[in-house]
Amino acid sequence: MIKYILGSKGSGKTRWLIDNANEDYKKGDGNIAFVEVDDDHIFSLDYNVRLINATDYRLNSIDSFYGFICGLLAMDYDLHKIYIDGIYKVLSLNIEDLEHLYNKVSKIPDAENKEIFINVDYLKADMPEALKDHSIEVTEN
Repeated sequence: MIKYILGSKGSGKTRWLIDNANEDYKKGDGNIAFVEVDDDHIFSLDYNVRLINATDYRLNSIDSFYGFICGLLAMDYDLHKIYIDGIYKVLSLNIEDLEHLYNKVSKIPDAENKEIFINVDYLKADMPEALKDHSIEVTEN
């Protein structure tokens, strides 16, 4: 299911995503996709982690983002984890959008057996109660 990775700018959210994606691949946790909005981390990720540049798909709304996630899940039954970095750079995501996305993804068959990590520039205090249990706050080291 969706986990929002929270923290202020520069808190290490991207590093958290990269480190966890690489570690999950080493543990053999199924196929892993890493979605970003540029190719800055191409050399930081294990080459077996599927790197996808989201800007190639012209995402322009929360619904197109939802469709993108559905497409990823549909294309690969063995895709167990999706790490999404910096999507807020191409989409304006407010708290209501995050709730909407969570509710829609939760209705996808087999979604509870998948993990989708999305970093956003919010703090846990900003999140509504319904999403706090689905959020991980990263703090500067």
